[in-house]
Amino acid sequence: MATIKIADVPHPRGELTDSPVAIGSGVGGSVYSHGPARRSDSRDTHDEIHNIRSRSKTPSLDQYLTRKHALKAEDDDPGLRKPGDFKEKQVFKGKLLLWLAYQSIGVIYGDIGTSPLYVYSSTFSSAPSHQDLIGVLSIIIWSLFMMVTVKYILIILHADNDGEGGTFSTYSLLSRYMNITNRDPREASLIQMKRHMTGDLETAGRHVRRGLESSKFARGLLKVMGVLAVTMVISDGLLTPAQSVLGAVQGIEVVAPGISRGTIIGVTDAILVVLFFIQPLGLTKISYLFAPIIIIWLGFNAVFGIYNLAHYDASVFKAFNPGYAFEFLIRNKEQGWRMLGGILLAFTGVEALFADLGAFSRRAIQLSWLCYTLPCLLLAYIGQAAYISAHPDAYSNPFFNAAPPGTVYPSLVIAILAAVVASQAIITATFQLLAQVMKLSYFPQIKVIHTSKIFHGQLYVPLANWLLMIGTILVASIYNNTTSLGNAYGVCVMFVTFFDTCMVSLAAMFVWRISPFFVFPVWLTIACLDGTFLSSVLTKVPDGAWFTITLAAVLALIFLLWRFGKEQQWLAEAEDRFPTTHFVTTDSTTGQLQLTPRFENVPLSTTRGFGIFFDKAGETTPIVFSHFVLKLTSMPEVIVFFHLRPLETPSVAPEDRYTASRLAIPNCYRLVVRYGYNDEIITPDLASVIVEQIRRYLIHQQRNATDDDDVAPTNHSNGHVHSGEATLASPAQNDEISNEKQIEKSTLLLERRLRASNALATLEAAYSHQTLYIMGKEQMKIRKDTNVARSVLLSVFLWIRDNTRNKIANLRVPADRVVEVGFLKEI
Repeated sequence: MATIKIADVPHPRGELTDSPVAIGSGVGGSVYSHGPARRSDSRDTHDEIHNIRSRSKTPSLDQYLTRKHALKAEDDDPGLRKPGDFKEKQVFKGKLLLWLAYQSIGVIYGDIGTSPLYVYSSTFSSAPSHQDLIGVLSIIIWSLFMMVTVKYILIILHADNDGEGGTFSTYSLLSRYMNITNRDPREASLIQMKRHMTGDLETAGRHVRRGLESSKFARGLLKVMGVLAVTMVISDGLLTPAQSVLGAVQGIEVVAPGISRGTIIGVTDAILVVLFFIQPLGLTKISYLFAPIIIIWLGFNAVFGIYNLAHYDASVFKAFNPGYAFEFLIRNKEQGWRMLGGILLAFTGVEALFADLGAFSRRAIQLSWLCYTLPCLLLAYIGQAAYISAHPDAYSNPFFNAAPPGTVYPSLVIAILAAVVASQAIITATFQLLAQVMKLSYFPQIKVIHTSKIFHGQLYVPLANWLLMIGTILVASIYNNTTSLGNAYGVCVMFVTFFDTCMVSLAAMFVWRISPFFVFPVWLTIACLDGTFLSSVLTKVPDGAWFTITLAAVLALIFLLWRFGKEQQWLAEAEDRFPTTHFVTTDSTTGQLQLTPRFENVPLSTTRGFGIFFDKAGETTPIVFSHFVLKLTSMPEVIVFFHLRPLETPSVAPEDRYTASRLAIPNCYRLVVRYGYNDEIITPDLASVIVEQIRRYLIHQQRNATDDDDVAPTNHSNGHVHSGEATLASPAQNDEISNEKQIEKSTLLLERRLRASNALATLEAAYSHQTLYIMGKEQMKIRKDTNVARSVLLSVFLWIRDNTRNKIANLRVPADRVVEVGFLKEI
């Protein structure tokens, strides 16, 4: 593999303002584009980043026939904004919806579904009085209604970003409807902006949006909230598997009190290894095993609850009166407030419910919660309360103590299995959230695998899976008991639920266009509930919750550091984003290719062969091409800018996969390749595939050249105005003009056919001689005048970048045909 390294910037800084930048809408009607995209209207208010165009001068009349196409034309529109390019939310009905609802029970509700094992024991420290028992049960019931059913199931699940869930997805949704973030210009065409016009918002909404968009602090706060929500879920992702599996294995002590601590830790670690080793199978296959376990487990809880209500104290039903919850808090004052830290365990896992939305669907989650999970959990808590009412000391292990006679051993087995499965919700949420932050450039691109052809949002992230496995094993081995882990659990959950409340409130105002005067009271009510539980659980910080908060903060700093470095990189690369006419033109007399006047009109030599330049952005000139041409003053005989465009679909049909267009440089084309996550594009015969697509494009153009309607001759005036009156041309003059038009039309037809034929011949000759894959390797260094703090941050970013970039050696193309052009930029 040949390597070329270039150390200086491609053009002077003073030239950056020489060429005006026009922002317009991409046009993507047909597979092959034949004309330049329309320029944007100055009245266009859409917040989109579109193809950059340059000015072109009109050639003189004596150059019309011989120089008509000599770089006066703009680059053709690359066709990057077809409707199918943007992600669309999947909608399932009938059997598929029921199947997803079935899957969601096994994946999402393992965590919240196993809470009946420990909520009462975590809340009470001694045998409770009947009044306190009813008060706690009332808080549990209304927490399940308000915090889960109303807040999440009925409201927050609607704030999805094209089907994706989680706090960060809501932030991404807001960034499409508000100007609150910068975007990678290379990814801009993949994002569909939907910012509402100012006049479409109410007066209060307009003022709030303007204030948020203009405030650097507010924009930064939203960014930090979105990132912290992700890292806090990941932090809980380390604790939840360790806590649930360790708690399940400790359940063996019920039947084997003499089991050693070392045996418990060893069995826990072995189960954790197995749990993470089956993740590559994907959610659909995992749910075959996990869904029946959780369904049976919830069924046990419901049956046990009905049994205890029938045999003990059915008067606990009065806890549905919320007055008992307020009476409990008023009577117990500070102690009652502190007990909320145990009660909130009844709905931990709700943050994973929202984050897992992308793997299932809103309707599937609503169906599984309202029709099965919620009734089972209500019966479980009410039934345990009925038993504890008659046996107050049973609070310490309510599930097993309240089990009907003869069911202890079956319930122990299913409880252990359910506790193991409880980890799946947070593991799946971690995969979903990492994929989201990578899309907005908050984390380096790592491998993400789609595990289902039917359900596009089911993901597996190998690196995250193995790191989680190592982390959970370490946590389980170090903490070695569920009491210590329980002290570290819950704080992050409440922070995330509060962040969700704030983000979705903003979405209600600026996405759903609901009046702030209506949104604010709802936000205040739910935020007060969040704040009450959050303030209570913060008392756990000294006892262990400091670990998850610290871990979340460290991860958040890494995410924000990467984003900061990427923004500096985008600024450094901005000076290279121009159309080809910014760099290359033709000599008006000889027709030879040369650099533009801003680069001193240096002539360009042409080397035989077919050059494929890998193009990340797909709209303007690839940076590797600009450096190649400006520094080597040479270019291949035929050039193709090769742009890969990933779509979130299993596969793209062959007829929709390729879009070719012509650039202003002669024999220079752009090929956009759309592909799904199951398609294989980079193959050893890539060059032949590219040549075939360009050949089809040229043949298509050649056929169109025979259509008279495609040729529009120059409009000549058939009359003139003199002294305010129109003078009509004579019949002889009309015949002469008609003959001139016919001659011009024939000349243009002949010219177009000839150009297409010559282009085909040149393509074949270049391909048969030699093919080169030309790729860029961008190196960066920090400017000398950068302050110390900024230099440290950028140094860390560059170190991470250098160790996470894709290696050219991994591409499946012939190594002897690869040319790597290295260039250096300052940030």
